[in-house]
Amino acid sequence: MKYFLILSSIALFAACAEKQPNKPETLEEKAQRIHDSVITIDTHDDINVSNFTDSINYTQNLDTQVNLPKMKEGGLDVAWFIVYTGQDTLTTEGYAAASENAISKFEAIHKLCEEIAPSQIELALTSDDVRRIVASGKKVAMIGVENAYPIGEDLSKIEEYQKRGARYMSLAHNGHSQFSDSNTGERDSVWLHNGLSDLGKQAIAEMNRVGIMIDISHPSKEAMLQMVELSKAPIIASHSSARALCGHSRNLDDEQLLLLKENGGVVQTVAFSSYLNTEKDEARSAYMKNIYEEAADSLGINWYERSQFGSLTKEQQDEFMENYPKVTQLGDEIAATKTNAPPAVNVSDFVDHIDYMVKLIGIDHVGISSDFDGGGGIEGWSDASETFNVTLELVKRGYTEEEIAKLWGGNLLRVLDEVQAYAVSLN
Repeated sequence: MKYFLILSSIALFAACAEKQPNKPETLEEKAQRIHDSVITIDTHDDINVSNFTDSINYTQNLDTQVNLPKMKEGGLDVAWFIVYTGQDTLTTEGYAAASENAISKFEAIHKLCEEIAPSQIELALTSDDVRRIVASGKKVAMIGVENAYPIGEDLSKIEEYQKRGARYMSLAHNGHSQFSDSNTGERDSVWLHNGLSDLGKQAIAEMNRVGIMIDISHPSKEAMLQMVELSKAPIIASHSSARALCGHSRNLDDEQLLLLKENGGVVQTVAFSSYLNTEKDEARSAYMKNIYEEAADSLGINWYERSQFGSLTKEQQDEFMENYPKVTQLGDEIAATKTNAPPAVNVSDFVDHIDYMVKLIGIDHVGISSDFDGGGGIEGWSDASETFNVTLELVKRGYTEEEIAKLWGGNLLRVLDEVQAYAVSLN
């Protein structure tokens, strides 16, 4: 009888439980469900080849803002690793040294995917690759080229880079290249080509031919206008934000954004504090100057201001890139203990730019990037482990799962498909 009563009570409890309405999903639970279901793509993550060795690599939770443990923790599916080369002299010697640097970065990315961690990450060349690899449970690497300077004057290298895995490329960085003027010309109004050089115009046609997306993030506005006119396929801004909200030359003004929409392209909003909120960034930067110096001194390493980067030697630039995340992480921890620290640029400021550009040019033309390990990172999205916070803020703003899927990578993959389809149509 005792056991019968117990069983009856259990059955009654279960029946009552079934009749109770399901507990409503919290906003955080909704955001996590969406974050887990969409493909999250960050289109700009810098690398240092010293982190791609047999003993030190991205299978470890290094001080880098991006690595495999941090990608897994934050639910970041796809990282575009960047073949970046700084601007140097427009000479045969300069091109040769830059080419060596670029090839070493291509090889480092392939080594990670093919030798170091093939069971954890795979290189994608197409949108179908991305979906297949994500479905397999692995992380995805893709390759972008920041600055075509290493190509020199040999346009055949564009196809070589495409065969090495490059799927987007910018024609300039901070400084005018042989192909294009840079946004940095706004500082002194000194221009080399008044947009694109003749070689740059030829490079646009060649990138269209081989199926590499044209990246407008660093070239000048005039160069961008010429790229839109010349390109037969959509273009991208791999890491830029809205100039209407922050007047930095690296951002796109409304005219550029509307042209990008007309072209069918996409702007990848970037989590770089000085491109998001000038007032907050300047106040915080002024306060943090001494904090970072204090942090660097405590770590026993050299520290340079980011504004000095262009004047540093290559060895000093490499040292800066390696030490930057260590110093800023410690500095931010120190600042968190200070009651008088000005607020940092944060995820809300970042999504303000997404909101603005979505309103101006539509949900189909906006995406997401970080510029991690290249100076990017904001409060709330300081490294790949905090990627979920971006989705959470988007959900708070009322974006649907379909819209978030477009922002987190769907729009970028659409452009890649269209660029590659145009290249196929030429053959």
